[in-house]
Amino acid sequence: MVEGSVLVEGSALSGDGVRLEDSVCLEDSVRLKDSLRLKDNVRRFPDLGPVLEPARDAAQGPRVDTPRARLHCRTAFLSDLHLGAAKARADELASLLDRLECERLYLVGDILDLWQLRRWRWTAACERIVARILELARGGTRVIFIPGNHDEAARRYVGLEVGGVELTLHAVHETVDGRRLLVTHGDQFDLVIRHSKLLCVLGDVAYEWLIGVNRLWNRMRALCGLPYWSLSQRVKATVKTACTFISRFEEALLHEARRAGLHGVVCGHIHKAEVRTEGDVTYYNCGDWVESCTLLVEHDDGSMEILDGLATEAVLAAEDAALAADEATVPLVASLA
Repeated sequence: MVEGSVLVEGSALSGDGVRLEDSVCLEDSVRLKDSLRLKDNVRRFPDLGPVLEPARDAAQGPRVDTPRARLHCRTAFLSDLHLGAAKARADELASLLDRLECERLYLVGDILDLWQLRRWRWTAACERIVARILELARGGTRVIFIPGNHDEAARRYVGLEVGGVELTLHAVHETVDGRRLLVTHGDQFDLVIRHSKLLCVLGDVAYEWLIGVNRLWNRMRALCGLPYWSLSQRVKATVKTACTFISRFEEALLHEARRAGLHGVVCGHIHKAEVRTEGDVTYYNCGDWVESCTLLVEHDDGSMEILDGLATEAVLAAEDAALAADEATVPLVASLA
């Protein structure tokens, strides 16, 4: 094993998060990353065209006015965006991403929902999200994409760099206070995903149906002046088998981080944002942008926090409005003087 790396699922991970594949030597990986860019990947790997072409077009397309209030953090972790699926909350995420400024951005799997290609919904908001991610990468933010089970087609290109975005199966992130965290989507620890693809697809169809019912239900609640209430989260919390599955998933990831000698693990996959410490190891789940609309951030002092994306956007939008109101009063005061 290469010095300074850790083992994850029988694979070697370098200290900065590049997986060392048995079939591709490190020198070849670096050379490929240096020589291939977005245009070359679309040309050489035509089956990635539907994914990469919108990204290139979005990066060249028009942008909305840049908001003034910013979300600053050292590191941001986003997972389970499911872009391209009807269930994605792309509009809300696009608004928040326009405010984000960070040194590193981890895209922790299921960023694209390639399971929905037959019902693909690539909206203007999806283009804004991809454009902003590429803009961050060009601006000096290190962007690391860890594909999940819904965008697993991208896993064959691990070791490459696409538009400044690094592709890797897993990563090890070091916080400013020296803690080392495994970053992985988490589907490899899901026994249903690994051993029963049919059951997994059926579960995804059922989840889509539940999300649709949930949206209709919450529209009715909104008309009655009632707050948002998640039906699917309620089902997860009350069904014993779902609770057992989530518990086993968390335990498996905590065990993997402990086995690798790390201080914690950051994942997604189960759409349940959570921070949980067991002994000297901490489990972080980013949540999702289908229902909970959350992200995990590392602040400048190394502390980690799950943010409610919708609430954060509301606060920052209020700051924008206050700044605009203050600026509008300046000419008035000057004219009166």
